[in-house]
Amino acid sequence: MKHTIIEGVAAPLPIANLDTDQIMPKQFLRGIDKAGLDRGVLYDLRFDAAGQPRADFVLNQPVYAHAPILLGGANFGCGSSREHAVWGLQQFGVKAIVASSFGEIFYSNAMNNGLMLATVPPAYMEQLFAQEGPLHVRIDVERLEVTSVVGTARFTLSERHRRMFMDGLDMLGASLQHLTAIEAFATKWREDNPWLADVAAHARARLDAQAA
Repeated sequence: MKHTIIEGVAAPLPIANLDTDQIMPKQFLRGIDKAGLDRGVLYDLRFDAAGQPRADFVLNQPVYAHAPILLGGANFGCGSSREHAVWGLQQFGVKAIVASSFGEIFYSNAMNNGLMLATVPPAYMEQLFAQEGPLHVRIDVERLEVTSVVGTARFTLSERHRRMFMDGLDMLGASLQHLTAIEAFATKWREDNPWLADVAAHARARLDAQAA
């Protein structure tokens, strides 16, 4: 079954240049796996210095607590390349972000991990942010459209990213679809360049022999 529609309440975060250090602070990068990253998402915006939730922050308000869509400011996700920002947002329940622009590396990380990013015109974002109260947004990935009470805006995706999202594939899954071609290329490369086969192993064997 194709995954084509994302919809629900959209939480507004009209903060320009919200970087990945803010999305996922460094103290939450100490683990060796992805577990528990949702705790760090936008931590300094969600909590005060004493670790208490900030009542006025949008994601701490009950109506937006489980919002599947974020409305972001311009250049959302700029800053460092930490992929943890994407993983944490996904663990937090965010399925898509709509903004007028995104940090380039964050965009690639998001799309390669199945977090949908829709880049729409700045004027459309201004209309969204001008709305009062909870706003329902619908993202149609097949049609490449964002629809809300203020109308419909088009966005673009590479066909690769569009197909990956609709088929539920990450980069590894997308690559494995071409496994036969990859194996054929590797076999031919070894046949055409036999002197390069297992170079590292041969070098290690020579070094071990010299050390003996």
